[in-house]
Amino acid sequence: MTYYLGIDAGGSNCRARLIDPTGAVIGEGRAGAANARVGIDTLYATLAETADQAIVAAGLTSPQRARIEAGMGIAGISRPGVLDALAGLDFGFAHVAYATDAQIANLGAHDGQDGSILIIGTGSVAQLRVDGRDFTIGGYGFPISDEGSGAALGLSAMRHALRALDGRTRKTPLSAAVTERFDHDTARAIAWMDEATPRDYGLLAPLVMDYAEADDTIARSIVEHAASHIERFIETIFERGATRCTLVGGLAPRMRPWLRARTVGRLSEALGDSLDGALRLAGYRPDPGGAARH
Repeated sequence: MTYYLGIDAGGSNCRARLIDPTGAVIGEGRAGAANARVGIDTLYATLAETADQAIVAAGLTSPQRARIEAGMGIAGISRPGVLDALAGLDFGFAHVAYATDAQIANLGAHDGQDGSILIIGTGSVAQLRVDGRDFTIGGYGFPISDEGSGAALGLSAMRHALRALDGRTRKTPLSAAVTERFDHDTARAIAWMDEATPRDYGLLAPLVMDYAEADDTIARSIVEHAASHIERFIETIFERGATRCTLVGGLAPRMRPWLRARTVGRLSEALGDSLDGALRLAGYRPDPGGAARH
């Protein structure tokens, strides 16, 4: 009997789903952040921990573990040397296939068929499969890229807040809420920015959305600008030949109402999630006759 293991290793957390040949979920696992930037040893430890949780939950023996076909989608896997390093790792499985986390999300969203996703979270990137060929649009990293993302919203909010403190632009409830985090002290805000990561900026995004929805003028302009980038992303996705496009990511539900109706009308709902895509990468093919959805 062959078992299938799917792992989604991203910047926020690492998740695993283990299924039997019928598609029934027999084990799951979850651990901390896992991406190529943490280093191969730390990445391996997190992947192994997450997989082991699922295997223990399923009660598999060592011989059964050796019959696992695994698919792992890992953030940052396209960095030079990462795939070669991963090829040298031994998880004790029959086989492991690797892809980016965006690729497995796209596979899951379209049942393994051609299609595209636009991920709007801390960062932003489009993943496409057109005529069986996989490629990305954007996703070059913050701050040069990641248009329309949570990090971009947070960066714009910080710019506005600092200008408001200087008196170069008028204060709004949004600017006051941001600078309050630093006791309205420019020096403290600058010290924070010296160490801030994209995730830190992204944590300001819900605040921006809250004030935009409450009709704060500057917050609205920030969100509308982000929405324009997302709309251009979607236009480009279809121009590049995609037949379907699904909006995914933590910020996607809140940004969707800010898009034009004609843009929303072109979007498709996801048919599955990233772990479904990882399982497809592993070689699992659902029974058309009704294998259970997860």
